[in-house]
Amino acid sequence: MNTQKVNITKILPVLMAFFVMSFVDLVGIGVDRVSKDMNLSATLAQLIPSVAFLWFFILSVPVGIVQSRLGKKFVLNIGMCVTALGLLVPFFFYSFAMVLVGFALLGIGNTIVQVSANPLIVDVVPGNQRSSFLSFSQFVKAIGSMIGAPLAAVFASRFGDWKLEFLVFGVVSILSVLWLASVKIDEVKQTESKATFASSFKLLGTGFVLMMVISIFLVVGIDVGFNSNSGQFLIKHFGIDSTTAESGRSVYFFGRMLGTFAGAIMLTRISSRKFFMWSSVLGILCLVAILLISSPIMAWALVFLIGLSVANIFPLVFSITVEKYPTRTNEISGLMMMAISGGAVVPLLIGYISDLSNVVFGMSILIVCMIYLFFVSVYSLKR
Repeated sequence: MNTQKVNITKILPVLMAFFVMSFVDLVGIGVDRVSKDMNLSATLAQLIPSVAFLWFFILSVPVGIVQSRLGKKFVLNIGMCVTALGLLVPFFFYSFAMVLVGFALLGIGNTIVQVSANPLIVDVVPGNQRSSFLSFSQFVKAIGSMIGAPLAAVFASRFGDWKLEFLVFGVVSILSVLWLASVKIDEVKQTESKATFASSFKLLGTGFVLMMVISIFLVVGIDVGFNSNSGQFLIKHFGIDSTTAESGRSVYFFGRMLGTFAGAIMLTRISSRKFFMWSSVLGILCLVAILLISSPIMAWALVFLIGLSVANIFPLVFSITVEKYPTRTNEISGLMMMAISGGAVVPLLIGYISDLSNVVFGMSILIVCMIYLFFVSVYSLKR
């Protein structure tokens, strides 16, 4: 988009795709509600986020290749259609098997949407406003993440069926597809070489890149692991009732939302490497504290601070890596997207350890992940 004029009619439907992108965070409320309805073990319940986030590893690079041929808008609409299907399946066919099928489709759709939405928003805004709109798109996504738990509680109390949330979000996804399809967008064609599996995995031979990709794997694992386990943790460790405990996710996502805005301001004065280090320090302190304290009031404050600490680590790791290897952006982007599959592995590990011992030992996995991020931040600062 060469003109400096903001065309809101083109921007709004693309921003709506970021709202649809947030629907994958329903894995958290899905773990709590499905576990309660079907009396699942912690390990079985954590299959829900695992089947959703596994697809980032499998599909990220192939979707990028297909997108370069079919166009970002077309592929984005495919992703939102698959998202809608993933939401409607467990609503109409509610069994554990169908829940897993639904969340697998939700993960596939979310992978496609994440790969397509970010470059498409860049195409529809003026060059001098791209950073601000990319930040605002994350704000839109955070809104969707925040309202999931309270909306489920409202549907459960007023209509006796929390699964109505799936229906509502499925309809929203379909309407978003129709809205985006009705808008003509002139996409910027990419002329540089595209990332492939071969070029991406070859780059993993570089120690610094491998270290940063593992960092993405773990920070997404922390994010999804805390999201999907926080409800059960607050219930079992603090004795909070289930409906109130579910709202912990909204507090967490509120912390993430404010953290993103605070980070955008603070990063104008603080180096990204120092900010990365202090974010990881805050994360370690808060995660240790929430496992040791017994006060429910303090727990809420710590849930918020954990969201605050995690908020900027993903973009910080990405920007630090690209800054070091500016000519390998395609490969790094593909690797980082595949590393989002950490959201499939870490929650499952937490659930398995929780079944073997208790939920506190399971959640301690998050501390180990954050300690790794701290050492990476110190290393990158010295480099």
